[in-house]
Amino acid sequence: MPTYKVEDRTYEVDDDGFLQEPELWNEDVARDLALTEGITELTAPHWQLIQYIRKYFYSYGVAPMVRKVCRDNKMDLDQIYQLFRSGPAKGACKVAGLAKPTGCV
Repeated sequence: MPTYKVEDRTYEVDDDGFLQEPELWNEDVARDLALTEGITELTAPHWQLIQYIRKYFYSYGVAPMVRKVCRDNKMDLDQIYQLFRSGPAKGACKVAGLAKPTGCV
């Protein structure tokens, strides 16, 4: 199984870099995973999306649809792509410590 290492921390990830042990996720893990997306600092809008996606996932068992993410967070898709270059499904879900969403390429 692939691993992702930051300084002295090592994470088991899948081939796309998604965390394999989501129970290990915390804000420090999010900061480490954000580096894989080219994000060196998670801002308030990043955290807003991360927390929203995590809450939705743990309430419904699936990642939210992109339209719902945009509507509920009062952001358009371009704003989300500015925060997470690989998008809400791949980038935001990865940093949020979730498994790769179904249909994510």
